[in-house]
Amino acid sequence: MSTQLQAGPTVGAKAGYGAVAGLVGGAVFGMLMAMMDMLPMVGMLVGVENAGVGFLVHLVNSAVIGVIFGLLAGGFADRIASILGAGLVYGMIWWVIGALIAMPLWLSVTADPEMSNMVFVVESDQWMSLMGHMIFGLVAALVLFGFSRRSVRR
Repeated sequence: MSTQLQAGPTVGAKAGYGAVAGLVGGAVFGMLMAMMDMLPMVGMLVGVENAGVGFLVHLVNSAVIGVIFGLLAGGFADRIASILGAGLVYGMIWWVIGALIAMPLWLSVTADPEMSNMVFVVESDQWMSLMGHMIFGLVAALVLFGFSRRSVRR
């Protein structure tokens, strides 16, 4: 009687799955941002106040953040409750890092020096951003779960 060990995804696979998960989550979040007319401000991170540029910047960030998520959570992506919980928390963490810290500081350099006064300021726009980041995390988690189910069937 032989026992076969099933190896999990490689580091490269986890990173790739995470990139795709981040892009899908970013696309969903980006559509919400477009409806709230927030994408031109994202474009201002690279000095261009334009929704299309903002969407591209947002997707690049989403892919990178997704790679990190894939590497961190890829080992338990086959457990739906765990991966959804991780995605929710991960989205909330990036809300703090991105929306409450990095974005105001970066915009204070590329757009308006007064934006540095917005670090850790939470008003109605920031609450909407929290919702979007949580949706990003949940969607990215669902995509990772889908990849884990696909690799189990092979």
